[in-house]
Amino acid sequence: MTTATNAKTIRKREGVNGVNVEQMFETINAIKGMPAMAHFRFRVSNRWLDGGHNRSMINGFYGANENHRTNTYVCDNDEPPLLLGEDQGANPVEYLLHALAGCLTTSLVYHAAAKGIKLDDVSSELEGDIDLRGFLGLDPNIRRGFQQIRVTFHVKADAPDEVLDEIVATAQRYSPVYDSVSNPVEVVVKRAT
Repeated sequence: MTTATNAKTIRKREGVNGVNVEQMFETINAIKGMPAMAHFRFRVSNRWLDGGHNRSMINGFYGANENHRTNTYVCDNDEPPLLLGEDQGANPVEYLLHALAGCLTTSLVYHAAAKGIKLDDVSSELEGDIDLRGFLGLDPNIRRGFQQIRVTFHVKADAPDEVLDEIVATAQRYSPVYDSVSNPVEVVVKRAT
């Protein structure tokens, strides 16, 4: 471990909930002073492998006026045998639930840290309902995606229930993934020529 990495790790551990709050507020102030830094572009590339099995590669994003990330992350998508797949990975709607859980949790932890609330434990369960008649085109009146998603958080902290409820509400209010799945977002799909 390099000295710079070691110092960064120590700084992170000294924060609240593993979040360097001082750095968080420095970032917020930098964005206030230079709004162009706030524009981010996240990228994923995907390749079909076989049947319902496909693989996404996540290896970079643009933000704060430059490209970031040196690691590549691989996510395999497939369907369970009941849905004609080989179960080589979670299916795409399960990844959507995972993304929502991760984003809500990160939002909750960061906002709690900003308020100086030390969390002891955070966990959640998510479930969503889909009627396959929509996906299969059997009924044009049935939505193809989730009809409802339910999220239940378990938050342990030395704080009153109303404070913990507000932290959960704040996570919902500021989560980019929650916003994306609960409000219409323009999605442009085209074939490359």
